Amino acid sequence: MRRSGIGTAAQCFTLCLLLAGCGATKGDPKAEGPLPVQVEREQDANVIQVDDAAKFSLTAAVEHNSRSALIVTGVVAPDISRNVPVVTLASGRVVDIQARLGDTVKKGQLLLRVQSSDVSGAYSDHRKAVADEALARTQFERAKILYDKGAISQNDLQVAQDAEEKAKVDVETTAERLRLLGNDPDKPNSIVDIYAPVAGVITDQQVTNSAGVQALGPNPFTISDLSQVWVLCDVHENNLPDVRLGDSADIRLNAYPDRVFQGRISNIGAILDPSIRTAKMRIEVRNPGIMRMGMFVTATFHGQKQEVHVVVPATAILHLQDRDWVFVSTGDKKFQRAEITSGNMLPDNMQEVISGLKPGTQVVKDALVFQNSLEK
Repeated sequence: MRRSGIGTAAQCFTLCLLLAGCGATKGDPKAEGPLPVQVEREQDANVIQVDDAAKFSLTAAVEHNSRSALIVTGVVAPDISRNVPVVTLASGRVVDIQARLGDTVKKGQLLLRVQSSDVSGAYSDHRKAVADEALARTQFERAKILYDKGAISQNDLQVAQDAEEKAKVDVETTAERLRLLGNDPDKPNSIVDIYAPVAGVITDQQVTNSAGVQALGPNPFTISDLSQVWVLCDVHENNLPDVRLGDSADIRLNAYPDRVFQGRISNIGAILDPSIRTAKMRIEVRNPGIMRMGMFVTATFHGQKQEVHVVVPATAILHLQDRDWVFVSTGDKKFQRAEITSGNMLPDNMQEVISGLKPGTQVVKDALVFQNSLEK
């Protein structure tokens, strides 16, 4: 019984200590646990605060109705229908070349000279034909005299006349052959001069000095009329419904991005490239003289669907690191740099904004001046 009493007393003492401890910590701020941590967020790098905000002019983004546009890349190529081969009908060896690949030539300009045995043979045939015709003419004249005197029959006269007519045909045929070979029948010469059949640019050359050429073989030159050229583009199959034959397109050369040329779709390929799922599209464009074969271009097709975008002055758009930005006024001398997707240039130095900006938004009118002021 004494042990039981001692244990009960110990338990009561422990309980009192616990209650006393609880009472001591109640109401003590330091004993209630750690206070919550205050986190300061880092300021947005695209938000800029300036003290003299009033000196920067603002302008509002305005709604603009436009048609949907499809932008693809392409390359300048010659119009095949305007490629003219330079043909030689005489085989032989090249003795002189007066033009080179890439040269601009005029119609009738001398391109090359060929020494040909075909021409020598043609002159031989022509001279023989001339001699035979002279003999046949003499015999026919003699036959007419004999016939008038009754020395020969009418049949003999007709035979002589037929021989003379055939001799004339041979002379005319051999002379025409010499002309086709590029030579004058009255001026014997073994050299054939080959001239440009049309004016244009030499876009292919298959001969060199001392090389051999074959009659109706590989053409020594190809001349292209580049006053009208093709722009060949790859259009993805998902975008084919947006283009039609006869639609117009705006063409911009990578070398001259500020100049816009007008073209018209003349063909849409019937076969897709199985690897990239695109179809070849041909646009006919008039060449003002600066388009060169192989140049890269950007073609913009304007669809029939109307779309609503906004426009701002072109000076309000800042081109930085291959992206476009505007500075949006958020009030209280603060501006936010917002990324946008710019579109076509419009009259009066206005530019279309495809995305990133809402109508009525106030932006800095001259973004470059604003950016320069921040860097000082």
